[in-house]
Amino acid sequence: MKFTSKLFNAIAQGWKRTDPSSLQFRLTAGVVAFSVLGLGSVAFWTSWKLQQILIDSHKQNVLDIAERFPQDVQVYSKMMPVQVALQTAINNRTTPNVFLWVSRPNGTVAAQSTSLRQQNDNAIALLSLAGRLLKPQVYQVSGRYLVLCGAPLNVQGITLGKLYVVEDITYEQTMFVALVRSLSIATILSILVLMLVISIYVQRSLQPLRQMSQIAGTISTEDLAEARLQLERAPSEVQELTQTFNMTLSRLSAAWEQQRQFVSNVSHELRTPLTLVDGYLQSILRRGVNLTEAQHEALEVASVEAKRTIRLLQDLLDLARADSGHLYFRFESFVLNDLVVEVVGMAEQFSNRTITIEGTLPIQVRADRDSLKQVLINLIDNAMNYSDPDTLIVVKIEQTADQAFVQVSDQGLGIPLQQQTRIFERFYRVDEARSRSTGGSGLGLAIVKTLVEGMGGSVTVRSRLGEGSIFTITLPTQRANQ
Repeated sequence: MKFTSKLFNAIAQGWKRTDPSSLQFRLTAGVVAFSVLGLGSVAFWTSWKLQQILIDSHKQNVLDIAERFPQDVQVYSKMMPVQVALQTAINNRTTPNVFLWVSRPNGTVAAQSTSLRQQNDNAIALLSLAGRLLKPQVYQVSGRYLVLCGAPLNVQGITLGKLYVVEDITYEQTMFVALVRSLSIATILSILVLMLVISIYVQRSLQPLRQMSQIAGTISTEDLAEARLQLERAPSEVQELTQTFNMTLSRLSAAWEQQRQFVSNVSHELRTPLTLVDGYLQSILRRGVNLTEAQHEALEVASVEAKRTIRLLQDLLDLARADSGHLYFRFESFVLNDLVVEVVGMAEQFSNRTITIEGTLPIQVRADRDSLKQVLINLIDNAMNYSDPDTLIVVKIEQTADQAFVQVSDQGLGIPLQQQTRIFERFYRVDEARSRSTGGSGLGLAIVKTLVEGMGGSVTVRSRLGEGSIFTITLPTQRANQ
């Protein structure tokens, strides 16, 4: 019982963790279904066959007695009256499980087994069945299983009546039912054990695929060049899949390298001429005293667009360097508060917006000052672009035992929850129309994430529509780096 309980508990726990759409479940269910069908069919056929053998043997026994009984009566009738010979033959053939009686043509009993005479209820029930019985049949009488057979009794050409032979097979039938019940229980237990064994076997057989999925899930763009799957003792089909996957990784690595190189080259090649173009535009604007108002406005628009394109190319160049591992940081120790005050002062000067700083305790960090400055500029610029001019922007500085936090919060439009996980992707913009009007390229937050993670930190966002957004930068403090 303990084994059965543990088996059921194991199956129940396994069922809770089962994914009906998984390959493991489908294979296990298919194999188990065929196994159950096979075992059930064998068990059913075995039970049916055993019952047929049991009943047929007893039918043949009573039929043999019915065929030999007239010969017994004929032998005894040579030595004694027919009535006495009839009773003597019945007594010789009677056993604890076999009963006989002879019925006259008028329906009265000519002779019968003594034990049957003592069972009045059974005798009455059997006599009621006797009139319509010739071939051996199985009947259930008063809870007992009986095989009953009838045949005409002819001795020396004289019909004495009809002979009935009955054999009690209750014990054998009871044993057979118990055997079938035990066989059913054994079949069910075998099926349960088979389900568990098949499940474990299928799970282990699919382990190489699961291992392959786990390894593939850890591969990033930085690992494409060296990433290769190596599976030991895997089936040949999985080995072929692994080779195909490795070839795909090689092609992806080559394509990624070509893309990175293309972006880097284009950014580098276009930045210099655009810088010269912007310089010429600025020079013309300073010296062009004879320009009309329309010409002056057109040159200013061209200069602004040139500056925006130069910034975009610089961002692309920085990201390309980061992808290739050529983005270097100059780590130094400095007070984070001083840098925040400097950046906020610059932002207020160029935007005429009021930005509040919270947190006065000096926090010492070790990071790349210029990179962190660019991060803060991007976040504050993002807050100003996506909030109304009369709303408040707050920069909050906090510290724990080994981390420093800088929060930039605004009271702007907010970011939908389903898009908050994508805003750090390159060229991703929540509101295309708003981004175009503010001049956003979709690279600012990608640059922020790249620079912060390069300095050993992280950046997160919390936002609600209509309430604003909070960007949090987490950096290790000077104490954590010691």
